[in-house]
Parts: sequence; structure tokens; C-alpha cells
Amino acid sequence: MKKLLLTLLCVSVVGCSKAPEAQREVDVLLIGGGIMSATLGTYLNELEPTWKIDAYERLDHVASESSNPWNNAGTGHSAYAELNYTPEVADGSIDISKAVAINESFEISKQFWAYQIEQKVLNNPKSFINNAPHMSFVWGDDNVAFLKKRHAALQASTLFRGMEYSEDPAQIKQWVPLIMQGRAPEQKIAATRVSIGTDVNFGEITQQLFNSLSQKPEFKLHLKQEVRDIKRNSDGTWQVVVADLANGEKLSSVNAKFVFIGAGGAALKLLQLSNIPEADGYAGFPVGGSFLTTSNPQIVAQHQAKVYGKASVGSPPMSVPHLDTRVIDGKKVLLFGPFATFSTKFLKNGSHLDMFAAMTSHNLSPMLSAGLDNMDLSTYLIGQLMLSDNDRLAALREYFPEAKAEDWQLIQAGQRVQVIKKDAKLGGVLQFGTEVVSAADGSIAALLGASPGASTAAPIMLSLLEKTFKDKVKSPEWQAKLKTIVPTYGQKLDGNLALTNSTRAWSSERLELPFVEVQPLPGEAAAEPVSQTGE
Repeated sequence: MKKLLLTLLCVSVVGCSKAPEAQREVDVLLIGGGIMSATLGTYLNELEPTWKIDAYERLDHVASESSNPWNNAGTGHSAYAELNYTPEVADGSIDISKAVAINESFEISKQFWAYQIEQKVLNNPKSFINNAPHMSFVWGDDNVAFLKKRHAALQASTLFRGMEYSEDPAQIKQWVPLIMQGRAPEQKIAATRVSIGTDVNFGEITQQLFNSLSQKPEFKLHLKQEVRDIKRNSDGTWQVVVADLANGEKLSSVNAKFVFIGAGGAALKLLQLSNIPEADGYAGFPVGGSFLTTSNPQIVAQHQAKVYGKASVGSPPMSVPHLDTRVIDGKKVLLFGPFATFSTKFLKNGSHLDMFAAMTSHNLSPMLSAGLDNMDLSTYLIGQLMLSDNDRLAALREYFPEAKAEDWQLIQAGQRVQVIKKDAKLGGVLQFGTEVVSAADGSIAALLGASPGASTAAPIMLSLLEKTFKDKVKSPEWQAKLKTIVPTYGQKLDGNLALTNSTRAWSSERLELPFVEVQPLPGEAAAEPVSQTGE
């Protein structure tokens, strides 16, 4: 039995075959065909055009896992609507620091995409980013009081000025008619709205970035190629063993000076193969999601927004319900959820052995500790798995009271792997977010975790460059280029009204998004007028 289990784990973990001699040498090797690898590859190609870059994807298309538009909610995460990014602290105040950081990050992503439009790397902005106002919607005295306090707290940041607040049913009906149809008139409700929110097709961005890279002679994209092993060479480079899934799993080997593991949920297992000490203690907990969706044009036409609610007491941040406008391949649909699902797979197209294959003597204790400290998550998942179709419809009717079952269908979204890491006090903690794990010499790095993920791919990859190419980033050549790609690189928008307005005007024009100039508060010095060109 033990021999059989080891064999199965070997198939799942890979790295069990004798490595062939390296047949190719590259400067950079990207593992995974998602938005993170596409973004990092684009940065590095622009910073060092002569570097040889290879990308490897185990499926037959890029953007087939988490970056696929049907595998995520498409929110351009700006913290305008996501109430879990502004927690109420012990003294009753609202902590807006995470919201500010996420908004700053998304502004960097917009600048990155706008620059790529200028360079004709990305084409037709409406194919991948569209305006969808971001709203928060709550009911009940306590939740209304929280939302009002949150709105007031956010006014301290220039990034959130212009956010509208209302408790007036007539005003909210004007914003989102669908939500108010059939709603009890005596129900106390409140909503906030930011008109410049976005819906993003991250799969389209990924495909366009890879398409552009593939036109470059120094870049090669390899599909249906699965990484089976990663070993450090004596000279500090990395030998990466790859199986050709389209050709009898024939093995080949590549030597790379730098390796990036951007394989979504599979990144943890691949990072473990590297045997770098920095990977010790990291584990992963997989959580999937499903959504109700409708393409009924009569329903879709009545809802033009991404509307986020408040998670139930005891629920994890990932459970925040939202009713969203989506634009996928030019067609508008509505999406509601998420409803959590559970599988031991780390990828939607993964193996049921994934979670067990990633268990090691280094991470078992943190996993157990995190599990004991997150019993509410276990309770939540069990409850979600027991939901019936009628239960899911009832949840939808809290946001769309007149929803009918025949108009909606349930779809399975992608798998996410939440990060578990060692903690000196608790033994292990479960964290929601993303984390870059890299070797001390910067020669290999992996991105672990999930939301806000794709929305902040550009700033996450910037931070990865700063961590793994420290000397290069400090050079005048890289500094100048980075400030061309991201004009506000090294600066903060929050607190700088003029820079906020000029930056948003510049990126909005190129991305064909609406621009609303942020106005100063009473007593503040007025900023200089900003044109749509940001000049």
C-alpha cells in the first residue's frame, strides 16, 4: 500500500524521473500561462530586450486556469466596494489602510495596461476592460451604520473622494433597478457608489500579452509542456525538466538563470521541488467557487454595476457575496456568488492528490495549527457544500428579490489555494492575499495565494523585480524604463490630489474609461485643472 501511495504521489508531485541533459539555455523561464507570467515576461522583455525568455504551460491554451474570465469575477479590485478591505477595529473606527494600498495597486495596473495600449502590445481596450460602477449594498441598522462610517472614513483618502452614499430607495433604484424590484419598502438599506469602477477580462489581457511576446525572436511559448522537476546547478542556474504532454510525455531539460513560478495553485508544489529553504513551512489550502449566471438580456439590461454586500458573521473574506456586471467576449452577463466548493485539487484541471502531495515534514505542523485556528472556515465550507439549488436562489434573492430559477445557471469557477505559513506564536496562519517567495540570491521566485491577484498583477510583478533583480532595478536604465511603463513608479497617489487626477486622466483616456476629476475638500487647496490627456 505504501509503495502504491508513493507511486501516485510521484506522478502528482513530479520530479521523480532522471533529468536529461539540458537542451536549451535561457535567461528567464516562466512557469504558467496566466496573467502573472504574461505580465512579468512583458516587463522583462521591455527592460532587457536581448534576454532569452521561455514560458511553459501544461494546458493547450494560455489563460485556461485562474486567468480565464469564467474562472474569476473580473473585478478590477479597487477596494471601492469590497467591505472586507475596510474592517472595523476594536475602538469602533474603520481601518482604511488596506483599501488605500489596493487602490494604489490597481492604479499601477491601469497605467501598465495603458502603456501597453500605447505600444500596441494590447489592442482594443474594450475587449478587456469596461466601465462598471462599483457599489456596496447593505441592509439592517448595524450594517447601514457601518457603511455610513466606512464612507466617512474613506473621505480621508484622495483616492476615494467622489464616492456617493445614499439611504434613499429612489436613488438606489436609479443606480441599480434590479436590486430594488420587489424589495420590502420598510427594509432599511444603504449603498455607496463609485462611477469609475471597472470589469476586467484578465484572460483577454493574458492572451494579448503572450501574443505580443510571441512575435519577439527572443521569446518562446511552449504549450502542453509540464514542468516535472527543478534543480539548482553548480553554477547557481536552474535545470528545469519538462514533459511534452503532446508527445508521449517525452522529457527535455532547460537551464535558466532565473525561474518564475506563476502556476496558480500549482506554484506551491513546484516551489517545493526547488528545495530552497525559503519555501519551508509554506502550505496551501484549496478552495473553489461556483457562481450563478444569467445572459437574459431583459435582466442584464437592468443592472450595470458590481454590487458587493457584507459577509455573514463568522464567514471568511472570500465569501463576500456580489452581483456583478460582466463583459466577456463582447457580451454582457450577470454573475452572482461566490458559493464555496471544496476539492483537494490545486488547479481546476489538477489532480485530487494535489493537496496531499504538497504536504511535507516542514509544513504539516503549520497546516494543523492553521486548521485549528480557522474552525469558522471549516464550518462555513461545510455549510456551503450542503447548499441546495433553492438555498442558492434564496441567497440571490437577497440582492435580486424577483430572481427566477429558470433564468440562472450554476457554473464552476477556478480553484484558489490560500497560503498557510509558519508563525512563531501560533505555529501556522492562514492568510488571504498573495505573497512572493524567493531565494536569497533572487534566482528563483514563486507567487503564492489568491485575491486580489490578477487585478494587481502589474504592481505584484514590480515588487518581484525589486526583490529578485535588486541591482538592476536600482540602475539608471531600469529606473528610467520603469518610470516610462508606470509613470508614477516610486510615488504615492494618496494625499496627492494633482497626481491622482493627472494619472487617472492619462490612463482613462488610453483605456477608454470615464474620468471623473477628484475635487478638494472644503479648506483644501484646489488642484490645477486636469485635461483628459492628464497634461
